[in-house]
Amino acid sequence: MNGEADVSNDEPFRVAAVQMDIHLGAKDDNLARLATFVRRAVGEGARLIVFPECALTGYCFESRAEASELAESMPGPATKAVADLCREHDVHVVFGLIERATENGNDRLYNALALMGPDGLVGSYRKTHLPHLGLDHFSDAGSGPLRTHATPLCTLGMSICYDAAFPEASRVLALAGAELIVLPTNWPPGAEEFARYAINTRALENVVYYLAANRVGLERGFKFIGLSRIVDVHGRSLAEADGESETILVATIDPRQARTKRINRVEEKHWIDRFADRRPELYGPLVEPTVATRAT
Repeated sequence: MNGEADVSNDEPFRVAAVQMDIHLGAKDDNLARLATFVRRAVGEGARLIVFPECALTGYCFESRAEASELAESMPGPATKAVADLCREHDVHVVFGLIERATENGNDRLYNALALMGPDGLVGSYRKTHLPHLGLDHFSDAGSGPLRTHATPLCTLGMSICYDAAFPEASRVLALAGAELIVLPTNWPPGAEEFARYAINTRALENVVYYLAANRVGLERGFKFIGLSRIVDVHGRSLAEADGESETILVATIDPRQARTKRINRVEEKHWIDRFADRRPELYGPLVEPTVATRAT
C-alpha cells in the first residue's frame, strides 16, 4: 500500500461520482468543466470526487499519434491544475487522462488515473486490461502491481472500465485493504447489464464500497450510456444515474464497514466470512497463462 499516510479514518464521509460529457481533444475545456463540477460537488458536501475515464481528453482516438499529442506526464500541467483545486477546497479528486512515460528508453502511452489531494499527486493507476476500443487500440497495458492508496478519507483502490470485468483485480485490491474501489469508465452501448449488475457484485463479493463514474454524450459516433453508481458493502446501490444527462451522484460511505469480511446472521448463530472462507489452494488455474483468441 502507498499514499499520503498509513492511517485509518473512522468517520463517514461524502463521495461523489461525476457523470459528465467530455469533448474529444479539448483539454482546456474539459479541465475547466472539471473545476466547475468539483465546486458543485463540494457544495453537496463531497470530499472525494471521481471523474470518468479519459475525462481530460476524450477516448475515441483513431491513432496512437493522435492520442499522443494530448498525453501528459505525471505530475504535469493537468495534475498541477487539479491539485490547486484540491488545495482550494480541501478535497481529493480522481480523474482520467492519457499518461506519457519513458521506460527503458521506450516511449509509453497509458490510459491512466491520477489521484490528487491538497498536497499534490497521491497515486496513479494505469489500465491493465485493454479492450479493442478507442484509445485502448493504441495504448500500452499497465503492468501493475495492483495497489491501494492510503488517504485521510479511506484506503482507496483504483481500476478503469474493462478492468472490472475481471473479478481478480477487485479481489486483489480488497485483499490489499481497499475500503472503496473507484472505477472511472467509458461504457458504450452493450454494457448496460454490466453497469447494472457487475458493479454491485464486485462490491458484494469483496465487502467494499464501489463507485463507477461513467460519461454521457456522443463522440465520433459512440454514444456513452451513463448509469454511474455508488454501491455499499452489501451490494446495494446508494445512488444511481440514468443514461441521458450529466449529473453528480453523492452518497455517504463509512470505511469501517469495509474492514471486516465477516457477516453475522441470526444473532451469532451463523456467519460467513468472504475472506476467511476462501480456498486459494484451488484457484491455481486463475493465474495460468491463456492463449489469446482475439485477432491482432
